[in-house]
Amino acid sequence: MNILILGSGGREHAFAWKIAQSKNCTNLFVAPGNAGTAQIATNLPIGVNDFDAIGNAVKENKIEMVIVGPEEPLVRGIVDFFKKDKVLKKIKIVGPDASGARLEGSKDFSKGFMQKYNIPAGASQTFTKDTLQEGLAYLEMQTLPIVLKADGLAAGKGVIIAETKDEARQALHEMLTEAKFGDASSKVLIEQFLTGIELSVFVLTDGKNYKILPEAKDYKRIGVNDKGLNTGGMGAVSPVPFADAEFLGKVEERVVKPTLAGLQAEGIKYVGFIFVGLMNVDGEPYVIEYNARMGDPETEVVLPRIKTDMVKLMKATTDGKLDKIKLSINPKVAIATVSVAKGYPEEYRKGDVMTIPEAEKDTIIFHAGTKIATDGSVETNGGRVIVTTGMARTLNSARKKSQVMAKKIIFEGKYFRNDIGKDLLKYLEDEK
Repeated sequence: MNILILGSGGREHAFAWKIAQSKNCTNLFVAPGNAGTAQIATNLPIGVNDFDAIGNAVKENKIEMVIVGPEEPLVRGIVDFFKKDKVLKKIKIVGPDASGARLEGSKDFSKGFMQKYNIPAGASQTFTKDTLQEGLAYLEMQTLPIVLKADGLAAGKGVIIAETKDEARQALHEMLTEAKFGDASSKVLIEQFLTGIELSVFVLTDGKNYKILPEAKDYKRIGVNDKGLNTGGMGAVSPVPFADAEFLGKVEERVVKPTLAGLQAEGIKYVGFIFVGLMNVDGEPYVIEYNARMGDPETEVVLPRIKTDMVKLMKATTDGKLDKIKLSINPKVAIATVSVAKGYPEEYRKGDVMTIPEAEKDTIIFHAGTKIATDGSVETNGGRVIVTTGMARTLNSARKKSQVMAKKIIFEGKYFRNDIGKDLLKYLEDEK
């Protein structure tokens, strides 16, 4: 089978790495890809939102399956674009249509969906520029801290946690009247702040049947001990020690099943991944957000733990036969450490030459923001540059493998957090 993966980050390299291992993959393409995907697939210089060029590439390369990595093409309707073309509609595509992608593309829609189908989540209300005064009055009645979320896609930056009422008022003004996040903040949700510990659960569905993939915890802040600015993710761990069978059972019954039933009730045939961002509040799961795709860097710890052939899994998804396939999971711990460019998550450097050694035993190197220079060397080409995943029987050993590999990669201004997974040791009696 000829397969195309859309995207250029660590998530897409992880998909390419996993799919390239399958004997069911004949030719593998990634658009636009990075220096890592170039080593195992054919990169196509096409942007993820250039639907016409993607469609032409699918036809020219006789692509039979497309896996959509990032959220933006899903929200913009790439699946709908394929369905309207007499040739492309026959292509197997992993990802929801625009209607399903609203779970991520509109916070207002997803919150309304949670309320309608009794999915546990923090209380919230949505306001626009025209209802700013009502929004300000609503703020006055809330306890602190309070969360403000832009309704649309804002590249992961559309959430503000206000510690004071003055900060909340200012943020609401900036988002609604000054379009702080552009069209994304034409609507703003004011949401209850939940206190607990975060994790993510990943669901793969064919529209009717589903498989729950390994859960993960990621680390958003740039600094050690979760200090500093928010990022796209500085590392991830799977499995999550505090997510025991009882807790995950609650997630399946209270979140996963009602979500899929709700989508069916809405007439949405959702094919692909649902990333459920959760807060564990005293052992009870609350949904913070949905995403319509896999997370990054969570994919770099989830996929290495899946033993099932990835092409078979993806084909079962697109064919509506997920109930016919057995999902086999590696019990080992996987930990990913993200090395970033100097200045990230603010203005950062690009174009620094990299020295990347061979991955050691039980480690995997996933490229994220990299490219191949004209002289054949690998250069930095993004904020989050490269991800080192370590796997081991214990969390401590996996941490060590991931960190040792991160230290061996060389580029000017490299930075990574040295505490990924360290906070979870308290849940493991034998590893404290």
